[in-house]
Amino acid sequence: MSYGASVAEDYRSRIGRLIRDSRQHRGWTQSQLADALGSSQSAVNRIEHGQQNLSLEMIARIGEALDKEIVSLAPTGPSHLRVTGGQQLSGSIDVKSSKNASVALLCASLLNKGRTVLRGIARIEEVNRIIEVLESIGIRTRWLGDRRDLEITPPERLDLDSMDVEAARRTRSVIMFLGPLLHREESFKLPYAGGCNLGTRTVEPHMSALRPFGLELKATGGYYHAERDQVTSPTRPIVLIERGDTVTENALMAAARNDGVTVIRNASPNYMVQDLCFFLTRLGVKIEGIGTTTLTVHGKADIDCDVDYSPSEDPIEAMSLLSAAIVTSSEITVRRAPIEFLEIELALLEEMGLDYDRSAEYVAANGKTRLVDLTVRPSMLRPPRDKIHPMPFPGLNIDNLPFFALIAATAHGQTMIHDWVYENRAIYLTELTKLGAGVTLLDPHRVLVEGPTRWSGTEVICPPALRPAVVVLLAMLAARGTSVLRNVYVINRGYEDLAARLSVLGARIEAFRDI
Repeated sequence: MSYGASVAEDYRSRIGRLIRDSRQHRGWTQSQLADALGSSQSAVNRIEHGQQNLSLEMIARIGEALDKEIVSLAPTGPSHLRVTGGQQLSGSIDVKSSKNASVALLCASLLNKGRTVLRGIARIEEVNRIIEVLESIGIRTRWLGDRRDLEITPPERLDLDSMDVEAARRTRSVIMFLGPLLHREESFKLPYAGGCNLGTRTVEPHMSALRPFGLELKATGGYYHAERDQVTSPTRPIVLIERGDTVTENALMAAARNDGVTVIRNASPNYMVQDLCFFLTRLGVKIEGIGTTTLTVHGKADIDCDVDYSPSEDPIEAMSLLSAAIVTSSEITVRRAPIEFLEIELALLEEMGLDYDRSAEYVAANGKTRLVDLTVRPSMLRPPRDKIHPMPFPGLNIDNLPFFALIAATAHGQTMIHDWVYENRAIYLTELTKLGAGVTLLDPHRVLVEGPTRWSGTEVICPPALRPAVVVLLAMLAARGTSVLRNVYVINRGYEDLAARLSVLGARIEAFRDI
């Protein structure tokens, strides 16, 4: 045996022993680890006996499954995806739980002095960042069972001075700490929120919504400095100046522990807000008007109970998977799609000529949300009669709009996409031109898309906005040849193992890092 071969065998053996010891420490069998990895017991056995070559990506996956760092490496660069496109996809895929509901529920757990268990919570980077922030201020979290369920146990008193500022700045969801914290602290500070680059954000709608509860905010030195007058509470209905999802959620969480009745008008009735309402009712908060723009909240000054809740499936991920089928001219069944939040999108796709079937409705694990299975077949699409633009629920979802730029690029004719909400998201849709699409930027809010498209592979740096980034990835699935999408952290922020799950449908996607 050569020296090089001997070193490689020794490396595999040592890694195998580390994996075996970590598995046994966790109390898992080889079969349980195999299930977590989507592999076989025999493969795990080979790994533990040093008889299997392992990539860094596989070592990282094993480490994540076992909640143990197997090998400590120097800081690595960004993660990239290499896509071999032009393949038809096939099969069935389940929609994962909602990203936006998951982060809202994590923030809402701050209201509860008791134990909170969130079932099937999204395993995404945005959730990881919020968990890091929660843990840094003294909250204990623990993954249960197959690591799909999260247990959250609060301390007697939060340690806000120890907040993980770096994690907080990487997510704009931290702004939703305002509503819960105003009942726990007379004064506190939060780092400026980050997340997607979608143009200038203002906290004024949040300040306006929370001011009736006695909260005053000042933004200086990279922080929001909050102070609350403990005796102030709403004396009349709160009218939100913006029908935003996070604004509504902040107002709801503030109202949940307000000892009295709070009426919130111009509230968002969107999917994540409804999930938050269902969760708050489990905490004993009575809410009238769920699913409407007027919410009446009967708050509780003290919330101390053990609660178990399952957030519903993500309609934006469902739309992403439908788009993958459309752009690759494939037949795919998307299971567990929350139909109430996709009906406008499906009506528009039907007008464009999409051939699809939907199953009978059934109920999600939260006992409230209506789900269906959707089977999409290859279709010859035409442009819609009018421009495509988003509207607050029950209109076409703002986050689903970018997927219609991709779909329009497969249709025969011209389609105008009007993204009136965000200042510069439409600009990122022009990245599709690098893959062969005819996308013309008319102004910062509007693009004209002309199809059909002969997609061709190329290298693209991932747009800094989540949905346009996924749109580029899905276009690469249709593009002949090899494409590279660089720095895909923004996709991992909002999607759980998207590349791996698309691969199960037949996509050829490889994750890699620069050496």
